[in-house]
Amino acid sequence: MMKKELVEMEQRVLLCDTTLRDGEQAPGVAFGLHQKEMIARALVEAGIDELEVGVPAMSGSEIKTISQLVALRLPVRLITWNRAVLSDLQASYKTGIEGVAISIPTSDQQIKNKLRKDRAWVLEQMGQCIHNAKKEVGYIVLGLEDASRAEFSFLKEILSEAEKLGVNRVRFADTTGILEPLKVFFTLQELVSVSNIPLEFHAHNDLGMATANSLAAVQAGFQAISVTVGGIGERAGNAALEEVAVGLKYSLNQRVGLDLKRLYSIGMMVSWATDRKISRVKPIIGEDVFTHTSSIHIDGVQKDFANYQPFPPESVGRQHSTSFGKYSGRKTVLRLLKAKGIDFNHEIVEDILMKISSKTNQLKRPLEEEDILGIVVSAC
Repeated sequence: MMKKELVEMEQRVLLCDTTLRDGEQAPGVAFGLHQKEMIARALVEAGIDELEVGVPAMSGSEIKTISQLVALRLPVRLITWNRAVLSDLQASYKTGIEGVAISIPTSDQQIKNKLRKDRAWVLEQMGQCIHNAKKEVGYIVLGLEDASRAEFSFLKEILSEAEKLGVNRVRFADTTGILEPLKVFFTLQELVSVSNIPLEFHAHNDLGMATANSLAAVQAGFQAISVTVGGIGERAGNAALEEVAVGLKYSLNQRVGLDLKRLYSIGMMVSWATDRKISRVKPIIGEDVFTHTSSIHIDGVQKDFANYQPFPPESVGRQHSTSFGKYSGRKTVLRLLKAKGIDFNHEIVEDILMKISSKTNQLKRPLEEEDILGIVVSAC
């Protein structure tokens, strides 16, 4: 990577995608090589900064799959996820990967009740693994698992050791998704003040705040955000790539290196690969999120889209549309009939509106133009 490109990246928040690792931990999700390559290429073409592509220690077949991804020589950093166990790292080295993420538990809850160890053991394992990894790879991310429930004094101690060991980036993980934006902002500000290493925030969406928490982390000074396409991942999932990217640009006015117009097609691709339907109201990529039904809203966007839309749908590869339903008013129906060149009796418009409401309630979906025209024909 050229020096100019590195400087530009340092001036904006890095989007580190883990769809092919944490996303694949979603129940029932398992990507084949073709699917992993397809998703990786699409993300790289869109301008993603980093891809976490799997866990080599899982199996020999996973080592083979990741090795094949590495062999593609995609123009982006690829990393793997590892426990602080030397055998995990040995599996990663076999893939020829450029970087590794080494995860350590940081809360007493996990150290004592999951591993049956103590903090001294965690620090020792961390040091051994980082020393080992520095001989084999060019980039090391230290992952702080369950950092949101860890004591701040221990997190500071880990950061100090990580700096001495030459770690490239530290990942703060809200593993159980318990944080809220204000706590993220104030807690993470303190971490930023004591860290000389770039910090990454890894959110989980158990309480529906992964995107908000990720943006709060950026406001606190974090330089990288972990994301997945559509927010897929363990349990309730992770921070959604499309939500974080658009939020960075339109809520925080941050420069984003990603081509936002590709977000919709990438979302559809991952939906197909996982056989998971996207909610109609899913921000950015849901079917209905740029569709207006209320007569008041339709009138407003007819005059100026900014009246009821936070940003242009075209900026994320979408289009503005309208639909018909219970709250469609007289003006909306009249506008459609005029556009279609249909002669009508004004006296039957009220009857048409009643039938639209009834049809919407029956079908439980927005009505299309064809539905309305069918109602008009039957009413005339």
